[in-house]
Amino acid sequence: MDDLSDSPENWHPKDPFHAYTSNPVDQCPTEPSSSETNVSESDVNEKTPESAEWSLAHKVHRLHQRELEAGLKTRELGVTWRNLNVEVPAADSAINHNVLSQFNFKHHLHMLRHKTPQKKILANSHGCVKPGEMLLVLGRPGSGCSTLLKLLANRRGGYQVDGDVCFGTMNHKEAEPYRGQIVMNTEDEIFFPTLTVGDTMDFATKNKVLFNRPADLPTAKHYREDMKNFLLESLGITHTANTKVGNEYIRGVSGGERKRVSIIECMATRGSVFCWDNSTRGLDASSALDWAKCIRSLTDTLGLATIVTLYQAGNGIFDLFDKVLVLDEGEEIYYGPMTEARPFFENSGFVCREGANVADYLTGVTVPTEREIHPGHESSFPRTAAEVRTIYEASPIFTKMTEEEEEYPTTAAAKERTEAFQATIAMEKHKSLGSGSVFTVSLYHQILACIVRQYQIIWNDKATFAIQQISGLVQALIAGSLFYNAPADSSGLFIKSGSIFFAILYNAILTPMSEVVDSFTGRPVLIKHKHFAFFHPAAFCVAQIVLDIPIALFQLTIFSLVLYFMTGLEMSAASFFTYWINLFAVTLCLTQMFRGVGALFTTFDGASKISGFLVTALVVYAGYMIARPSMHMWFGWIFYVNPMAYAFEALAANEFHGKIIPCAGTNLIPSGDGYSDSSYQACSGVPGATPGATFVTGDQYLGALSYSAGHIWRNFGIIWAFWAFNVMVTVASTMTWSDSSESGSSMLIPYEKRHHHAQGSDEESQSVPQGATKADGKEATGSVERNSSIFTWKNLTYTVSTPTGDRVLLDNVYGWVQPGSLTALMGSSGAGKTTLLDVLAQRKTEGTINGSILVDGRPLPVSFQRSSGYCEQLDVHEPYATVREALEFSALLRQPKELSKAEKLAYVETIINLLELHDIADTLIGQVGAGLSIEQRKRVTIGVELVSKPKILIFLDEPTSGLDGQSAFNTVRFLRRLADYGQAVLVTIHQPSAQLFSQFDNLLLLAKGGKMVYFGKIGEDGSCIKEYFGNLGARCPPKVNPAEYMIDVVSGNIVPGVEWHQKWLESPQHTYMASQLETLISNAASKPPGFNDDQDEFATSLWNQTKIVTQRMNISMFRNTDYVNNKFVLHVILGLFNGFTFWKLGNTVTDLQLRLFAIYNVIFISPGVISQLQPLFIARREIYDAREKKSRMYSWKAFVTGLIVSEFPYLCICAVLYFVCFYWTVGFPTSSTRAGATFFVIWLYEFIYTGMGQAIAAYAPNATFAALANPLILGTIVACCGMLVPYTQITVFWRFWLYYLNPFTYVSGSLLVFNIFGVGVQCTESEFALFDPPSNQTCASYLAAYLQGEGSRSNLVNPTATKDCRVCEYQSGNDYLHSLNLNEYLYGWRDAAICVIFVLSSYGMVYLMMKLKTKASKKAE
Repeated sequence: MDDLSDSPENWHPKDPFHAYTSNPVDQCPTEPSSSETNVSESDVNEKTPESAEWSLAHKVHRLHQRELEAGLKTRELGVTWRNLNVEVPAADSAINHNVLSQFNFKHHLHMLRHKTPQKKILANSHGCVKPGEMLLVLGRPGSGCSTLLKLLANRRGGYQVDGDVCFGTMNHKEAEPYRGQIVMNTEDEIFFPTLTVGDTMDFATKNKVLFNRPADLPTAKHYREDMKNFLLESLGITHTANTKVGNEYIRGVSGGERKRVSIIECMATRGSVFCWDNSTRGLDASSALDWAKCIRSLTDTLGLATIVTLYQAGNGIFDLFDKVLVLDEGEEIYYGPMTEARPFFENSGFVCREGANVADYLTGVTVPTEREIHPGHESSFPRTAAEVRTIYEASPIFTKMTEEEEEYPTTAAAKERTEAFQATIAMEKHKSLGSGSVFTVSLYHQILACIVRQYQIIWNDKATFAIQQISGLVQALIAGSLFYNAPADSSGLFIKSGSIFFAILYNAILTPMSEVVDSFTGRPVLIKHKHFAFFHPAAFCVAQIVLDIPIALFQLTIFSLVLYFMTGLEMSAASFFTYWINLFAVTLCLTQMFRGVGALFTTFDGASKISGFLVTALVVYAGYMIARPSMHMWFGWIFYVNPMAYAFEALAANEFHGKIIPCAGTNLIPSGDGYSDSSYQACSGVPGATPGATFVTGDQYLGALSYSAGHIWRNFGIIWAFWAFNVMVTVASTMTWSDSSESGSSMLIPYEKRHHHAQGSDEESQSVPQGATKADGKEATGSVERNSSIFTWKNLTYTVSTPTGDRVLLDNVYGWVQPGSLTALMGSSGAGKTTLLDVLAQRKTEGTINGSILVDGRPLPVSFQRSSGYCEQLDVHEPYATVREALEFSALLRQPKELSKAEKLAYVETIINLLELHDIADTLIGQVGAGLSIEQRKRVTIGVELVSKPKILIFLDEPTSGLDGQSAFNTVRFLRRLADYGQAVLVTIHQPSAQLFSQFDNLLLLAKGGKMVYFGKIGEDGSCIKEYFGNLGARCPPKVNPAEYMIDVVSGNIVPGVEWHQKWLESPQHTYMASQLETLISNAASKPPGFNDDQDEFATSLWNQTKIVTQRMNISMFRNTDYVNNKFVLHVILGLFNGFTFWKLGNTVTDLQLRLFAIYNVIFISPGVISQLQPLFIARREIYDAREKKSRMYSWKAFVTGLIVSEFPYLCICAVLYFVCFYWTVGFPTSSTRAGATFFVIWLYEFIYTGMGQAIAAYAPNATFAALANPLILGTIVACCGMLVPYTQITVFWRFWLYYLNPFTYVSGSLLVFNIFGVGVQCTESEFALFDPPSNQTCASYLAAYLQGEGSRSNLVNPTATKDCRVCEYQSGNDYLHSLNLNEYLYGWRDAAICVIFVLSSYGMVYLMMKLKTKASKKAE
């Protein structure tokens, strides 16, 4: 193993490519050729970019002047805090329990008896930011910077706070009504991804329109457009107005542009106190400096109080601040003027090198490997944060600052400013708003803004809206054909009732269930807007309702027209519109109910548990399955609180009132040849029929069900009352929404890893401090495989289709990465850096790629994607994996197969130490905002790629964004060592310090539109790049970071109007580099490839992939207690509910029907569980699609297998729980044969519906789409399984294919056989057909022909009687089953065997759907 030096000069490659380093291109350009045109010196701004005033400062002055002219006073407030102490539960106390440990009651009792250990994250913090001042808060990750900003933004949720925070002269409680003026821009970029940038800013500015506006902006529209245009222009993203914002899964603006949208949305609040949490993350140096200048200008002009925390703040940005506060592990080691910060620490014995980033210097003074000590201070300098603080508190700076803090809130100026602030806010607010309102515009305008946004969200996601409308139409056609032309006699009663019930079930239950999913997808955005005081939650809820109305009207009109008339319901306009309006009312009511359930819960799992139970409760107690008189008293009350029951009664009364319904078929005894005299016939099995009658009136039928035609409009009103109640629940619940971080500690340690974490913490406390990674880097690189392959790309063009036509994102880009070189890819935000990396790494699945991408002059090998590492800009990980497990997963699947498992895992530990992940190695990664911080997640992302030991090339997309200066330097230094050892590394990077920039060898610089501006050597201290641009008239001033300067140059900030791409094409450097590229390609192609391609797409076999992936899925499921508990609880509740609803059924004809519905109800386990499992499946698929598939980590087959197998143990337990709770309470046969057979089918059913749900999810683009597709698929198979419509009455078209291809047919069929076959039927008095035979005949003689023909399955109980013949419709359960096409007991086992086939086929569909969904990466053409 070689020992590597930090210096790149010590590496001497021995491969043929070494000749390149002695080429003339290795030297910096000297003079431009005669063909080049210099930029005139007079065009170059003499000021450095750091000192130049913000270009739009004059507009800020004008905006301020206009507000003063309108009579508005200044909104100057300021913020002061003293003795601020903050505690949170210690990380060690935040245990994530697994499925088994949650039942460790001894542990829970111990936790209850002992106080939760607390960790102090801020200790005696103090400070004062007056109006017009900017404070920079510095500290390494974990120092408490973000916590301090939250408290200064008056966000105290989840923290135990002690100390005073004053806003002007107001304390934190008095300031709560002004939360819209005390705002914080967090690191997270949370938006509705399908909205455009323009739509997003329209919404923000609409909700902050002043009531008293400047005279030249007379209308709200003028004011809004003026503010929107200014904000877009302020950060240079006017061109993105019509582009979707996007996210990690939806294509939109670039990462840097998305960050700028986040910034200007926050600026739209027109706050007085702004807290900016690392708001330059993802911005290029020029954009970051522009932002800082913008904030400086706004602060100066408007008198804002601005508090900013930044990582890697360049000196140009640092110099713009008035004050600096430095935190180290919660200790405030410096707070004072910016100009005195560096001298204070230098006087304390710490060296700050010339040209170094002062911000990085200040945060590194307590890090042994980062700080440098003045000679003579080695024994006296402060070594810890506490020691530095002691020196600080003894300094005159501390005395001066504390006097200011004590004095300012009590001054007359502070009081006057606070009163002026309060008066101005009152003037800005709409006159309809109360004095305590936090909002700016009226509730009416808030509602209008929310309505427009909701329509825009739907319009921009047309696919989801289309599937909803098409599903409704298709379902109506299927149901209409199923219930087609229902007879007007008694045989049509069940069919017509079924049609009515199905209309309510589909539109008011199955379709609105997606509202639970929707409630959680948009919640983070709404919480952000709540903090910004954009709108009242009621406005959002009203907007959803207003949106519901036209969509429901459209959807229900189409559905009703089709189903109503195809079924053949009452042909009158009055009846149809009564049907339609009641269906509309119950749909809106239950849509609002599901929305309220979603709003009521903080987790999706909790909401889906309740929604799943509500589905069953509402369906069973709607009055269709069980008539009101037959309901048991303990659950009968549900009928009266069930909107579905009121709707069913109204629609049934609307249909049957005033009708005469003749008995027919099996309901007329006797019937057939020779039995035509109604005097000797009677109805049987028809509710409401009187003894001896051959017909029943509609009102008699309704009366038997406890219904009345007089209740139609009463019920209509009751439904709207339920709707109003649901609206109030939704609004009240929405008002309580809060950030997940406000619920306490978000860092969780798995229960089974708690001892490992404790040991790791102890070791850490005794080890060297953070930053001691020098030796680690050598160890890490020591086992890297040397690389001698040359990676080239030539004439690369990438084009995508947009609504406005084709758009070129990369324009004839070329370049190469050589072994042993560290190449930087830079450019302004939106220049196409990430796009180029995606194209080179074969990550694009859309668009057209032209040009060539070669390795050693040859097409890319099969193994390219797994043999190259790609650290993406967005950090996507399995949330229930620990950091160590995530790295081990990548190492085991991607490292060369020749290495042993022990060697792979040893390398993981090396990378953990290198990236300083040891303290969080056994912590769950979690979700963004509820798990590791953004900075920690970034390090994990880097680690996941580095542990794979890439053979060809390492791509890294902004690996230092979100990292502090030391972590960024450690990362780049490690990449430098990898390059020195022979790796080829290509990195996009934003805002590199001069020290970071000097680590790179080459630079590829892009301008807007993906156009090349420079490609070549960087040189010592950027000498080559300085000379190139200097020769063109854009000389870099002394002591200015060349990386920041050149971005300013190509962005047009230094020399406006110059086409730098054209300058590059005309330069001799371009000519030489292009010819050198041709030489490299031809030379490499003529020699054996430096990379040994094993022709395998994956590093391990499919079997090993499946084992490793399945193990991860199993562990994740084991830890996901919310998900598993939801499955368990839902099965227990539904089992008990079903069992007690159909408690101890007897053997009457009615009981036979109830047995059928009890079994039918088993099917309704599926909607609730499917709605819960699909978001989890899709979330995992998105992780796979976004990163793991593209890096060829493992096959989609292993992914699907792992997901399927991880559910198996829990499905088995669910089957047991449901069976035990349901079977014996219903009173089904007690014999082990029958009970065992029933359990077997229920067990199979768990697998069938899970496979179906996963198959839908596998192809659905998102969770909402899947939730909308469920009703169409489930609704169809539920309707066609022979239980809603008897087999003999199913339309011939469906009966001969869909009925037999329906898994629910065989589940219900086998359960019916096992639990009804052989049961003797005993009719009650009301169930007998009572009639007299003709004179001189006994009942037996009169019915002889009937009993041998159509009535062969009937039971005549008094054959010798000469009057009052009593005929029961069935003799035994066998006769009843015969009407359901179940003729033999053997059919039960036949159907069970077919269920086994459906288990296999449903999981087969998951594989098929996943295969169809998996897109191949685009290749260069």
